Amino acid sequence: MTVPRRVVTGHTPSGVSVVLSDGPVPVSKSLPDDGVEFHEIWNTAGAPALVTAVEPDEPTARTLAVPPPPLGTKIRINEFAPGHLDERGLQSPVHRTASIDYGIVLSGEITLVLDDSEVTLRAGDIVVQRGTDHAWANRGTEVARVVFVLVDGELDPDLVSTLPGGLDGLMHGGPRD
Repeated sequence: MTVPRRVVTGHTPSGVSVVLSDGPVPVSKSLPDDGVEFHEIWNTAGAPALVTAVEPDEPTARTLAVPPPPLGTKIRINEFAPGHLDERGLQSPVHRTASIDYGIVLSGEITLVLDDSEVTLRAGDIVVQRGTDHAWANRGTEVARVVFVLVDGELDPDLVSTLPGGLDGLMHGGPRD
């Protein structure tokens, strides 16, 4: 699978706009048994996001956790290879995060599996994932490449009271941590 290119802009000490870095994303994680690659593009640690001339530390080195940091955001590209489905026909574990996730399919096709339904998304499709239990499955024949932009959220207490197990199934860690 191809490691994405990341271009990061910033400023000189005199305020001139410049390219600070241009190259492959610095953090990728592969789960070969699952046929999934995670490429961390950027994340922010709060809102509003502090914009400095130069980022003091590499933000993708902060955490590989699936949900973004509190009040933060995360952008990553996931690549799902075909042929890695479990006995339930899923490629990822069923999970829920307290976040709003925008999934933009760049290529291939990927099936979003919910409690009572499934929807297959193709290149150009966008899903707005709103804290639901879900899983992913590439049931096609080519790699599905999806950009995910995750925004920290908070599940409404009235909603939580209706969820089987409440917040017990909420994902806090990273992929397969």
